[in-house]
Amino acid sequence: MTESAVKPLKIVIGCDTFPPDINGAARFAERLAGGLARHGHEVHIVAAAFDSNFGSFTEIHDGQSMTVHRIHSYRIPQHKTLRYVWPFTLESKTNKLLDQIKPDAVHIQSHLIMGRYLVKSAKRRGIRLLATNHIMPENLIKYSVIIPGWLEKTVMKAAWRDAGRILRKVDFITTPTRRAAELLESAAGVTGVLAISCGIDASKFANTTPTSNAQPRILFLGRLDFEKHIHNLLKAVAMLPRSLNTQVEIVGDGGERKYLENLAIELGISKQVKFLGHISEQELPKAYERATLFAMPSIAELQSIATMEAMASGRPVVAANAMALPHLVHDGDNGYLFEPEDVVEFSQKLRAILTAQQAELDRLSENSLHLIQAHDIERTLAIFEGLYRGDSDSQRTSDDNSADYALPIGKLSESLHNRVEALRERARGLRGSAQEVRVEVREKLDDLRDEVKEKLDDVRDEVIEKLVDVRSAVKKAAERIRSDED
Repeated sequence: MTESAVKPLKIVIGCDTFPPDINGAARFAERLAGGLARHGHEVHIVAAAFDSNFGSFTEIHDGQSMTVHRIHSYRIPQHKTLRYVWPFTLESKTNKLLDQIKPDAVHIQSHLIMGRYLVKSAKRRGIRLLATNHIMPENLIKYSVIIPGWLEKTVMKAAWRDAGRILRKVDFITTPTRRAAELLESAAGVTGVLAISCGIDASKFANTTPTSNAQPRILFLGRLDFEKHIHNLLKAVAMLPRSLNTQVEIVGDGGERKYLENLAIELGISKQVKFLGHISEQELPKAYERATLFAMPSIAELQSIATMEAMASGRPVVAANAMALPHLVHDGDNGYLFEPEDVVEFSQKLRAILTAQQAELDRLSENSLHLIQAHDIERTLAIFEGLYRGDSDSQRTSDDNSADYALPIGKLSESLHNRVEALRERARGLRGSAQEVRVEVREKLDDLRDEVKEKLDDVRDEVIEKLVDVRSAVKKAAERIRSDED
């Protein structure tokens, strides 16, 4: 390998949404940035400020230190968390940032605002440009302006054309799955879109708890917005036999939360459904581990990081037969698909898993673990590194697009079973090591805190002693002065 091939890169990642925002695009950008930083690259994020503080900051994301350039932003009134940047002064800011950083590549995560102006600035400077599309305009219109029904199709077509106009300016266009790439090519009029999985670190979600329906529990994790169709999940659960005593955990927040809470009451299942809101990264693997199955009724997933995390946890998935979800959920192999608006079928597929024998649960679980191997974050990082450098011979797609990935599984062969078990044990070990590191760090912080406290106590005692001495000296001096006056 030549020296240039291993040279650390300077990468600018432009985001319209980035943590502390919680959504798929923000989580992908964070994990991409964290992985690149771990590989020794210099990573700069350009994103909207999440409060009144803006400027350049050193922030920790995905356990890695990176520079985040926060641009002054405003809250979108129709949405709980999303913010936007005033576009008319943005170009001067992106020009200045790129002149300061001098990156090898700019990678935008959407074409909307931040990406649009970074493309302009980078194009003028001859910087290599990549764009990853995570969005469907249909899902954004409701948060920006009220469009009458009769005008929606026209607006959507215009929005896709606008996406194509920006994306055609970049060197490489990527999106998480082949199906999403085909949609982008047909709707936006672009060509050569690369399908590259968002990828995950499966070891973070490895566990020793077998999938069980002894206490049936369904998990949903994601934004509580309309296109996720969580209302259909609640309706499907209401159709299950009450004797199952099925519990539902809904993790996340969004504009539909109050409506969904009221719907659960209306359906008579409010005691079965827990709305947990946002949870910490430490709690995330535990939520998957508690579940019998993961449900994803959304009709607008260009991939689904939450579904991949559930698979890495060894959980079966019941998902809508829509967009890119069939790419992850192979019907009958690691879960089941249902037609998006067919609540009866949805309920039947949930029941099939919630009442399955343990051998069947083990088969579904093992197939999830087998399929998730094609979505390794390290392979995703290697592909993007090659694109950033412009390597002509680098791999251009992730392993989930191979012919073998789409083949029916049934039950894993003995060799594949052994491979899954070996990877599972390795992942458990990595997760255990990470836990040990966290414990060690906490212990060192506790020791440091105790040491600092002890030193502060010593300093305080020393100061008190000196104050006593000073007070005594002042008292003696005062007595001498009174004595002299007498």
